[in-house]
Amino acid sequence: MDHATFVDPNLTRPDLLVLKNLLQDIERTKTLGSDREPTKSTLGIPALQKKSLYALPIPSVVFVNSHTEGSTAPLDTSFPDDEKTIEALEALNDPTHEDFDPTVFVTWDLKDVKLPAVLDRHVLRPYIAWARTVVRKETDVVVLTHLILYFTTSVPSALFLYYHFSWLHGVLHCLMQGWYVGTYTLMRHQHIHMNGILASRHAWLDSTFAYILDPLMGHTWNTYYYHHVKHHHVEANGPEDLSSTLRYQRDDLLNFLHYLGRFCFLVWLDLPLYFLRKGKPLMALKAGSGELANLMAIYLLATYLNFRATAFVFIVPLSLLRIGLMVGNWGQHAFVDDVDPDSDFRSSITLIDVASNRFCYNDGYHTSHHLNPRRHWRDHPVAFLRQKDRYAGEQALVFRNIDYVMITVRLLRKDYVHLAKCLVPIGDQVGMSLEEIAVMLRTKTRKFTEEDIAEKFQKK
Repeated sequence: MDHATFVDPNLTRPDLLVLKNLLQDIERTKTLGSDREPTKSTLGIPALQKKSLYALPIPSVVFVNSHTEGSTAPLDTSFPDDEKTIEALEALNDPTHEDFDPTVFVTWDLKDVKLPAVLDRHVLRPYIAWARTVVRKETDVVVLTHLILYFTTSVPSALFLYYHFSWLHGVLHCLMQGWYVGTYTLMRHQHIHMNGILASRHAWLDSTFAYILDPLMGHTWNTYYYHHVKHHHVEANGPEDLSSTLRYQRDDLLNFLHYLGRFCFLVWLDLPLYFLRKGKPLMALKAGSGELANLMAIYLLATYLNFRATAFVFIVPLSLLRIGLMVGNWGQHAFVDDVDPDSDFRSSITLIDVASNRFCYNDGYHTSHHLNPRRHWRDHPVAFLRQKDRYAGEQALVFRNIDYVMITVRLLRKDYVHLAKCLVPIGDQVGMSLEEIAVMLRTKTRKFTEEDIAEKFQKK
């Protein structure tokens, strides 16, 4: 697969529309400066073919699934301009529009769910109609689908491990939770930013389900909310952000391990101390007490009830999630502009990919999320297109065919060529060769000194 040209057919429909729009922009400018010579690398990147990314043709979508295996189809060209693409995206989110498309499952789009007519008519459609009245936003049938899934699989499985433990069941339980955790965490991400995901009459469930499900997925009580909403989005990867990447060389393994270790072993202390420094003792108490109470509960269950069951039900998910959160956050904020690192456009990125957007509630639109943390997840693609010119002017970074985890992996391997192939160039980036893009990306992973930070973040 050529990451510079491949269009994944499993992208969500909004992602396909956004990507098609960006590729059309590139195609429109492909005749400008086609003979530019790439800048000679001073960073040790091997010489590459002198071919600009903007010269690549808009590719066909290669479909590989049970219905169209081996066939190809051109990317949809029915929306040739920005306004029509925006209208199409807005229609998908508008319950009053005939093209309205609620998200019911993460794995499949509703149009691809082919059930026998009797099941479609008497099970799926009634469920969707009912679920739209239960969730807060009618687009979000998927959150109810997943709450039902977790309470009918994760909870019974965990209870049965305490009742009758077996090693096979323990391993299978961890694998199941590992499959669930990304989607669950980003559902919770929506939950904590929007103060709920269910209709107001179900507030009792909306406010309590996390106390049951969070520990099963590896979260500790309330830590995610206080660390992410009350701390990370306040500091926005700045100098006082406990998960800031500024002080690290973002393509160095030892730097990453230090970053990971501090979070895993000291967040229980660092987060309350942060709130105390900010003069917020009540938040410090709530954040610290939730974390410590959850850890104490795990200790008591392991010591006095069943250590093996506790290990598989709580300890392994906790350990894996903390690693996953830091691997993801490193990828989200690895590329920081050395001129204006305090800009949300220049300290975070946008991904058009399968894993981040299909399974994780459009988490790939991370810049859009930082620009407006309360923006609903279904609104990110259209918000991105509405501000496309601003993204380009701010030299924001947009990638495809790669998720945050693999960005971290590629960085730690110093594989900037692969990352350059995954970049969707916008604005002035369109005129850059592959090598120039690789060099540009490397400059954005440089460690900031304390002098740099004092200069760049004077207002803070």
